[in-house]
Amino acid sequence: MSSASPAPRPDQPIARFGGRLATGLCEVTDDPAALESEGWWAVAYDFEGRLTCARFAEVHVDPVPAPSADRWRGPRPDSWRSSLDRAAYTAGVRRIREHIAAGEVYQANLCRVLTAPLPDPDPARSDIDALTGLLARGNPAPYAGTIRLPEHGVEIATASPELYLSRHGRTVASGPIKGTGRTEHDLLEKDHAENVMIVDLVRNDLGQACATGSITVPDLCVVEKHPGLVHLVSTVEGTLRADAGWPELLAATFPPGSVTGAPKSSALRIIEALERAPRGPYCGAVGWVDADRGQAELAVGIRTFWIDRSDPAAPVLHFGTGAGITWGSDPEAEWAETELKAARLVAIASGEQPE
Repeated sequence: MSSASPAPRPDQPIARFGGRLATGLCEVTDDPAALESEGWWAVAYDFEGRLTCARFAEVHVDPVPAPSADRWRGPRPDSWRSSLDRAAYTAGVRRIREHIAAGEVYQANLCRVLTAPLPDPDPARSDIDALTGLLARGNPAPYAGTIRLPEHGVEIATASPELYLSRHGRTVASGPIKGTGRTEHDLLEKDHAENVMIVDLVRNDLGQACATGSITVPDLCVVEKHPGLVHLVSTVEGTLRADAGWPELLAATFPPGSVTGAPKSSALRIIEALERAPRGPYCGAVGWVDADRGQAELAVGIRTFWIDRSDPAAPVLHFGTGAGITWGSDPEAEWAETELKAARLVAIASGEQPE
């Protein structure tokens, strides 16, 4: 790896993960088999199935940029709008409980997308990489990063705490999160049951691409502390079959089980009926693959912002938030959980000091 270079221009394609900056875009493809070839790739996989794999020529150590008012003018705090308001969201929770009572699903993740106009259409004043710098200081996260591919409509900044897939040679792992509270004392029996349920789903998903008997659960329902909240996190590991690579692994596990539900097929059908906006990068996957070294780290795209510049004169910023719904869910409590997950990060993006 080479030494750090000057800050990239706002129109320059980049990816930034784990204290490393990737520059020099070589190619962009939607073919997951490319991840088995060579080079260092940034990966953005929308929940609806749009896959973007970008190979970069240079990767070097580079600190996350310092916050800059010149490079990031966020939305007004009062300008955010939700795809589901409180009444619609709580009604959706009740509807999912009806599906559970009918035996159609055990758990489903119900999400909403928050949207706000960016006050300055100039990409130099709404640089997603500058937002990454704000998030790194206000809400540090283990899988934080950014992908900026302006000509391909991909501008993502994530502060994700959740591992979708890691890979070291033939060993793969996933770290599903289920259970969120302000403190450990807020976690309920329902949260533990939900976590175990999703671990079962992830075990089955990985099992479709891994060798028989290789799936293990090294950690179950471990409490992890993050800024402003805690999560229950488990770890599922396996060994890829000799005939399986990225195409088979993604086909078996996407979209991530922790943000869909169980059974996954039924949950996806229910989600489509109840949610009013596409999730996009939210609840998809975002991260990197080093094909040369056989290593990778893809996060679940939660705590994630993305910019839509389909109208260059009126760009908007999106952020997703949601909760897993079970028979034991209280509609108002689930709404409150979505508010808790969003409050700190939306405040940071809007230039406020989070609590």
